Parts: sequence; structure tokens; C-alpha cells
Amino acid sequence: MEIVIIGGGFAGLNLAKELLNQDGVRVTLVDKNNYNFFPPLIYQVATAYLEPSSISYPFRKFFAGKKNLQFRLGELLEVVPSENKIILNNGELLYDKLVFATGAETSYFGMENVKKNAIPMKTLNDAIVMRNTLLKNLEKAAITKDIRKRRKLLTIVVAGGGPTGVEISGMFAEMRRNIFLKEYPELATTASNIYLVDGAPALLTPMSKESQDDTYKALTDLGVVVKLNNNVVDYVDDTVHFANGETIQTKNLIWAAGVTAREFTGLPAESYGRGKRLKTDAYNKIEGTANIYAIGDTCIQFNDEAFPHGHPQVAQVAIQQGVNLAKNFKNAIRQKPLTPFKYLDKGSMAIIGKAKAVVDLPKPKLHFKGFFAWIIWLFIHLISLITYRNRIKTFYNWMIAYFSKDNSLRMIIRPDKKVKVEDLAK
Repeated sequence: MEIVIIGGGFAGLNLAKELLNQDGVRVTLVDKNNYNFFPPLIYQVATAYLEPSSISYPFRKFFAGKKNLQFRLGELLEVVPSENKIILNNGELLYDKLVFATGAETSYFGMENVKKNAIPMKTLNDAIVMRNTLLKNLEKAAITKDIRKRRKLLTIVVAGGGPTGVEISGMFAEMRRNIFLKEYPELATTASNIYLVDGAPALLTPMSKESQDDTYKALTDLGVVVKLNNNVVDYVDDTVHFANGETIQTKNLIWAAGVTAREFTGLPAESYGRGKRLKTDAYNKIEGTANIYAIGDTCIQFNDEAFPHGHPQVAQVAIQQGVNLAKNFKNAIRQKPLTPFKYLDKGSMAIIGKAKAVVDLPKPKLHFKGFFAWIIWLFIHLISLITYRNRIKTFYNWMIAYFSKDNSLRMIIRPDKKVKVEDLAK
């Protein structure tokens, strides 16, 4: 059985791992990057607390020596279901089973100015661009004599009150308190504001009321200005415009406000549901197809009684769907009954700052906050990294940051072009 997986995130990689050494199966994983990365920690790369290699690992290194797994670098252009074929930007592949595990991408809700000017937070490339942009703006602020321009360079607006928005806002607040004034004495007399904005009435809306309230208090105690019930509607001329008419002038709008799935040439139009997610049956087979599947953020499934409107787009859903689909592929080979997917909710968590986090557990229904929740968050994220090497490097960097309240990774690295000193004056 030739199984082709498009996408090597949580869903795709766990599917491939579960099919390792399975007789009668050959797996080809296709990804436009040659590495897997850990999305929950990209904000720490963006804020220079972790280096990119701490949360990423090459696919070919991971697949080395695994006889029935292979990797193909490429980007999907078209699916030809009638021929069991996919067309990539660098060739073609035939399949018996095709699996979409392409995740989701940033959604700007049709706002072209936001798409053009904001800083997204979805990929490792986004994180590196954001790190360079913020560090460069700090250098510009340190030398400018124009107070108004300096304030725009130092003001940060984070759009999106989910875990990513909360975590990066808390990180910025900690950096402002422990790092910026120490390393940038030129900025000591200039106020800098960090805003976290969201259209919902609370932060972390999927989590418990206790977590929402604890998070709001912890962020405001750190000096973050939280604006709720207020949507961003435009970002032009260094000005963020809100639905209620308010504006904030800033050079730094970080977009963590929404995601959407992708559409693929060759799949039936009726296969797509809300947010361009591919509609699947209880076994993750895409509606209207015979042998094409979708798992993770790119799919939506209405067969799980506990989640009649579809599963949340979180890592645990992707991991569990990848494992369950692998089990069903094995059962199909052995001519055994297939198992419908049922999501086991293991809880939700978010980190806010140093020794500050919130954790909700569903069964039994428990809520934790503060240092103990922070330890849980650290442990879960460490064991979720793909290799021991990633875990050791990340743990080391976290310990350095914890005891020193600092890290030494704030370097502007621009491999595509040289950064000229005169550029800072522009």
C-alpha cells in the first residue's frame, strides 16, 4: 500500500511514526519544508528565548534507517483522483491512499492592509522575521530623536486573545521589565505600551472562567493593556484601527487572531466546510472521495457526539487523528473492523510569564494556576518535542532564562541580505 502524506506537522508525523515497520505499507511524507517544527513554541523563537533548532528537526534525519518511510521535499499543486496521482512543484507521485495533514494558515479575515503590514505568528519563518523586525525596531528607537516615532517603534499590539496571543504578550512584558531598560538605556525615559486585543468578551475563550480571570489579572499586573470586545478592522500608515473607532499608532502589529485551512486543486468543491476545512466521515475519509483522507487542523468532522460542530484546531486532535488513522490502515490490511475517531480531551493550558500559567483538566474537572501550572506547562511541552536533543536544548535555554531572567539569543540574522547600519535610520 502506497500511502502519501501531505504535511509533516503533528498529524502527519504521528501518522507516519505509527506506520513505521508496518509490513505491506510504504509511506512517503511530502512537505514544503525539510524540517518538522513545534508550533506551540514558535513565539519563544520570535522573542529570542529559543533558537530555531531547539524546536525543529530535519525530516530526513528523523526518517534515516526507517525502511518503509521516506521524505519528499515539495509543494502540492494538484490532486488527480481519477489517476490516484498528485502533482508537485517538482514532479509527480502515485498513491493508494492520500492523506492531507496540511494544518492551517493565518487568516486575515479579508483585511488586505493587515495581511500586508502585520507580523504573522504561524510558521518558523514568521518567528524569525518577527524576531528580526522587533530587534531592528528597538535599534531604530534607540537612535531616533523623534519622540513620536520612538513611541511607535516601542509600542506593540498583539491581536488575538488565544494561547499564542496571551503567551507572547506575557513574554514581551517580562522582557520589558527585565531586559529592555538594561540593554537599551537610551529608552529609559520613553514609555512603551503592550496591548493585547480581541473581539471576544474574554481571553482564552475555550478555557474555564477561572483561567480567563486569572490570565487577565496576571497580564494586567505585568503591565499589559488588555482590550476586549474590540476587533481590528484595518492597519495602515502605522495605525491600528478598531471597530469602535479607536486607533493605536505602532510599527508592531502581531497577528495571532485567526487561522484558516487551504483549498486544493482537484478536490470536489462540496468536500469543503467551514473555514475551508475538509469534511470527513468518522474514519477521516474526505466526503466525495474514495481513498483520500484528512487529519488535523485541515479537516472538520461532525460524527463525534461530544463535538457535534467539529473538533477544536489544537495539537491533541491532530496527534490522536494521526494515530487512529494509522490504526485503521493497519486494520484494513488485516481485514479487521475500522475504529471511528473519538477525541479524548486531555485539557488546555497557557503560559503567561515567569512562574505564571493556567491549566484546565476536564476529568476530573480541575483548575491550576501560578507556579504549579507553570511546571505542568513546561513538562508537557518538553515531552512533546520530537527528539531528546530538542528537549535538552530547550530545557537548558529555559533554565538559563529562569535563573538569569535573560537569554543571549537576541541577534538580527538576515541571511537573505546584509543589514546595513544606515538602514536603521530609514
